Amino acid sequence: MNKKIAILRGINVGGKRKIIMHDLKSMCEQLGLEDVKTYIQSGNLIFKSDKPNSQLENILEKAITEKYGFDVPVIVRTEKELDNSINNNPFIDKDTDVKQLHLTFLKEKPDIENFQKALTFNAEPDKFKIDNKDAYIFCSGKYHQSKLTNIFFEKHLKVRATTRNWKTVLKLLQLCED
Repeated sequence: MNKKIAILRGINVGGKRKIIMHDLKSMCEQLGLEDVKTYIQSGNLIFKSDKPNSQLENILEKAITEKYGFDVPVIVRTEKELDNSINNNPFIDKDTDVKQLHLTFLKEKPDIENFQKALTFNAEPDKFKIDNKDAYIFCSGKYHQSKLTNIFFEKHLKVRATTRNWKTVLKLLQLCED
């Protein structure tokens, strides 16, 4: 079975859309996912499944809506896809502080027109680069002060998105390897 990572958008933020990780894990096990692990309260799952990513996204979104009564976008990546995303970060060098790095996971590859429009946006002093279904972010300050939010990418690229800091991205890969 393949290791997969599911990243949920917008749960347990400010006391809203609350999902207890233990309950989420149990729900996933009932759906037939194997070796399910969660990581921190922001909605990160690691599990084994041979189902295609898009099918898993639909299954998880439907199950969450049925169980909790609200919609939660879910983005699934394979361990290999996550590893490739990490290795392709254009902002990493020996002097980079990982606190400045973030990865926005895009649910699908944006169409070329929306991609080109997004590239015209000046987010200085922050920077971003879009590669396939990843938007790499370099924040000169704190992420919550950046214009490069999930809403920015969803508005400009017309795809669902959710962001994790680089430390979390690296931890998710480590949990896949454990």
